[in-house]
Amino acid sequence: MSNPRVRFAPSPTGYLHIGGARTALFNWLFAKQNNGKFLLRIEDTDLERSKEKYVNQITDALKWLGLNWDEDIILQSKNNSRHQEMVSRMLKDGTAYKCFLQKDELDKLRRESEKKKEVFRVPRTYRDLPVEKEKELIKKGKSFTIRIKVPDGETEFNDLVYGSIKVQNKDLDDFIIARSDGSPTYNFVVAVDDADMKITHVVRGDDHLANTPKQILVYRALGLDEPIFAHLPMILGSDKKRLSKRHAATNVQEYKEKGFTPKVILNYLSLLGWNPDSDQEIFNENDLVKSFQFQQVQKKSAVFDEKKLLWISQQHLSEMNVRDLMNEIYVLSPGWGDGLEWDYLKEVVKLIKDRCKTIKEVATMSELFFTDKIDYDPDLLSKTFNSESIAIIKDFHTALNTVEDWSRVELENIFENIMEQHEVVIGKVMKPIRVALSGIPFGPGIFDLILLLGKDVCLRRLRHTLLEIE
Repeated sequence: MSNPRVRFAPSPTGYLHIGGARTALFNWLFAKQNNGKFLLRIEDTDLERSKEKYVNQITDALKWLGLNWDEDIILQSKNNSRHQEMVSRMLKDGTAYKCFLQKDELDKLRRESEKKKEVFRVPRTYRDLPVEKEKELIKKGKSFTIRIKVPDGETEFNDLVYGSIKVQNKDLDDFIIARSDGSPTYNFVVAVDDADMKITHVVRGDDHLANTPKQILVYRALGLDEPIFAHLPMILGSDKKRLSKRHAATNVQEYKEKGFTPKVILNYLSLLGWNPDSDQEIFNENDLVKSFQFQQVQKKSAVFDEKKLLWISQQHLSEMNVRDLMNEIYVLSPGWGDGLEWDYLKEVVKLIKDRCKTIKEVATMSELFFTDKIDYDPDLLSKTFNSESIAIIKDFHTALNTVEDWSRVELENIFENIMEQHEVVIGKVMKPIRVALSGIPFGPGIFDLILLLGKDVCLRRLRHTLLEIE
């Protein structure tokens, strides 16, 4: 396990998915924990779908998360000549062969197997074709793929998550390693690239489990060192189906824009499939590096729960110092608090941060301290105000107007007088005043809110509320 070399190998056909970020994190943690190297390979051989903008987005997202790679990025498309060289080597060594079966022939054979309810197997018609016959077919212009010669016996490997896995080679076709246009296939190029990068451990999603025996056969056919494999559980939505946009945001960029910090995302992703065997749920980067173990990665699928993500985010925000939190707000909203004193902004953030779950919520809630006039939600006004609560607002406005000592004690006295006068509990006083002053039915302590807004702002908002509801 010492000095491992691991890699994260996304395809630049879209934004960095949450599942991909979890895979990158587990690779990165394993490398850091064992004094290893975390490498990045961009698998961009699908030229039609691969886009430079997605390469940039993936690398930006990894940097934002703090998952920095240790060596230069490898672009798989740059390795084409190496891939071709290794295909030729397998043909020369007799571990692969040219197969002249055409697509229509294979389709027909597949349909016949389906009718007979038999498992379809690609026939090995051309596996031992004499060189002269092969040349004749090529001369006639017949296209061919290149298939590996799957040996007899079984392919076995020990997975760090799933344990020992055995596959009978008779259940595998002589799979294609190069298409009819000459382009090598995924299972072939991945094995070659991993070997060239000296990857010691391949950590990836368990949707790749079926690929692993095929890649091991490529390693063995080429005489390459095989890595150790670890396959991570699938991430599902709340309905136990594969995570998609109907469940939650699915790419890292969306969570950045929603106001989650990198620490929150890493903390939550670590718990998707990993059970630390303790009650601890809040982790920082150092905690994760020290604690993570593949033996504690579960085989069963992980379920993405956005409520749990929000809870974790809230715990991190409550522990965050105000200056760091303000810096995060500025990253998300560069114009936040323009024209206002730093000390005032600091007091605002200090007051509301424990009530918020994301950086965006802090930025949004803080806006109520930056303006005199609030745009009230008509539905909230209609639910909050009746003749009794309107009378309370009027009495509070009158009392506040005469206050000279702007203090918590004085405000508490005003509340007690209004409660006694109207014969109501404090909630009946607090709710309409909170809505009038903030435009929302929740938030920081009512006295802290009033004191920070200041007497003049409170009076203006109370008058504005009365104009809206009377």
